[in-house]
Amino acid sequence: MRILRLSLLMIGLFLLFWGRGGTLMTATAQTDASQPVVYQLSIDGPVNRGMVDYFTRGIAEAEAAQADAVLVQLNTPGGTLNDTQKIVQLFRGTAVPVIIYVAPSGAQAASAGSIITLAAHAAGMAPQTVIGAASPVSSDGSDINETMYRKVVEDMQAVVRALSENRTDEARELGEAMITDARAVTAQEALSVGFIDAIAPTAVDLLDQLHGREIDLLGQPHTLNTAGATLIDLPQTRVENFLYLLTTIIMQPVLIGALLLLGIKAITFEVTNPGGWFVGFFGFVALGLGLYALGLLPVNWLGLAFIGGAFILFMMEVFTPTFGALTLTGVVTLFAGLLVLFNTAAMPDVFRLSIPGAILLAGSSGGLFFFVIGKAILSLRAQPKGNSDDLIGREGKVRQPFRTQDGQYRGTIFVYGSLWQATADAPLRRGDKVMVMGIEGLTLAVAP
Repeated sequence: MRILRLSLLMIGLFLLFWGRGGTLMTATAQTDASQPVVYQLSIDGPVNRGMVDYFTRGIAEAEAAQADAVLVQLNTPGGTLNDTQKIVQLFRGTAVPVIIYVAPSGAQAASAGSIITLAAHAAGMAPQTVIGAASPVSSDGSDINETMYRKVVEDMQAVVRALSENRTDEARELGEAMITDARAVTAQEALSVGFIDAIAPTAVDLLDQLHGREIDLLGQPHTLNTAGATLIDLPQTRVENFLYLLTTIIMQPVLIGALLLLGIKAITFEVTNPGGWFVGFFGFVALGLGLYALGLLPVNWLGLAFIGGAFILFMMEVFTPTFGALTLTGVVTLFAGLLVLFNTAAMPDVFRLSIPGAILLAGSSGGLFFFVIGKAILSLRAQPKGNSDDLIGREGKVRQPFRTQDGQYRGTIFVYGSLWQATADAPLRRGDKVMVMGIEGLTLAVAP
C-alpha cells in the first residue's frame, strides 16, 4: 500500500507540473496597443468533453484579456450531440466574437462540426475543405430508430434555424439539408449560399476579409476589428491534450464496460490476495478511467447499480462458495446492467451498448469466476497426496540450511508444494537442489 500511495503521489505531481508547463506557452505575449488582438485555438479531432473544456478556457482567457476576437481553427469528423450543444451555448454566451476557420486544406467540419461552424459569429474555410453531413447516428455509426431519429432531427433543425437567423434563406435550407439528407458541400458551395463568410488560405487573410463585418454579439450589433490583428496562439495544455486524447479513445460503451470490469476484478483480486501492489494499482487506474468516461456520457444509474450488485455477488462467491450459483446470478445481473447502463431517457439509442457486446463482457467476466471456482472444486475433490510413492524421487530446494543435530544434518526443504523437515549426510546451504531418497514419519531423507 505504501508503494501504491507513492505511485499515485508521483503521478499527481507529474500531471500538476506537466499541466503548468503547458500553460506557460500563452503567458507572455507583447502586442502593440494600437493593433487588434485575436486569440487562436486549434483543434483536430472529434467533438467531445475535452474540446468543450479547451474552448471554455480559451474563450475565458480571451475575455479576461479583452481580446478583439477568438479564432478557432477546426478540423473535426463530428462527435456527440450533448457536447455540441454545450459549445453552441458557449459561443452564443460569450462577450468576445468567435470566428470558426475550417482549415488546413483537406480539413472538414463534418456532422457536429457544421453546427459548431454555424454557431460562430463569423466563419471561413480554407480552399479544398468540406462541411456538412450532420445526420444523427448512434455512437457506432449505425442508424437509430425512427422515433428517436425524428426527435433528434427536429431538435437539430430548430437549432439550425435559430443560428441562421442572420444568414440567408439558402444558408438555412442548406443547414437543414445537412441534417435531413446528410448533405455535404465544398467551401465554395458553402460561400455561395452564405453559410460561411469567406474563403481564405490563411488565418491572417481570413481576419483581413472579416474586418468591418457587422455581427450580433449578445443581442447587440458589433463590428469586427480584425485587420492586421496580432494572433496569440493558445494551444491545449499538456494535460488538456492528454485528457482530449484519452476521451477520444475511451468514448466507446464496450471499452468503458471493459475498463469497469477489469478495474473491479483487479481490485477484488488484490483484496483477496494481499501482498502485491501492481494488480491493485492497475485496477485503480482502470476503474478510474471507466468512471471518468461515465462522467462524459449520459448514464442510467440503475444499470450502474446492477453492475455493482453483480460484483457483490462475485465477492460473496469468493468468501462463501456456492459452487457457481452466486456467480451465475452475478453474470445475469451484470448482463442486465450493461444493457441498461447507457440506455438513458434523454438518449436511449445513441449511447447504448449492443447485446453482443454485453454478452461478451458478461460472459468473459463470469467465465473467469467459473474457472476459479472449478479449480477450487477440483482441489476439494482431489485425494490428499503425501505418501512415500509421491515424494520419493522428487526434487526440492533447501529453505533452511542443514546443520548438525544429534549426529545428523537437519534442515527444511520445499518440495511438492510444501515445507518438510529433512535429514542429509552432508551440510546443505539455502537454495541447494536436493532429491528425496526416503521418508520416515514426517521427516524426509534427502541427498544433493
